[in-house]
Amino acid sequence: MEIKVTNTNEINIAEIKSDNIEIKNAQDALEIFANCMYQDASKIIIHEKNIIPELFDLKTGIAGEVFQKCSNYKVQLAIVGDYLKFSSKSLKDFIFESNKHGQINFVSSIEEANERLAKANS
Repeated sequence: MEIKVTNTNEINIAEIKSDNIEIKNAQDALEIFANCMYQDASKIIIHEKNIIPELFDLKTGIAGEVFQKCSNYKVQLAIVGDYLKFSSKSLKDFIFESNKHGQINFVSSIEEANERLAKANS
């Protein structure tokens, strides 16, 4: 896993680059958040492919555990992926609400992730 930190509008944004699943549970997420924050970046981009697929099945509870860590540690997260493939109404509603509030962002591109995270007020 590589953590690439860039500075946009004087805001450090960390992008997780990996070919592996890096987040399998809340502890994995917390370790990634801590590593990014150590590099002065509390805004983080991760790709859907780097997260265990069960996170996107809200019944497992993994999403709640991981996203609670975001709230507790004041991490703003952008998850880059293709969300059209998911048919769950509850997941679609969750994505819609999350994107409205901005702490957890489900986006389709790195550019969109950077745009959302680079807003200083978030």
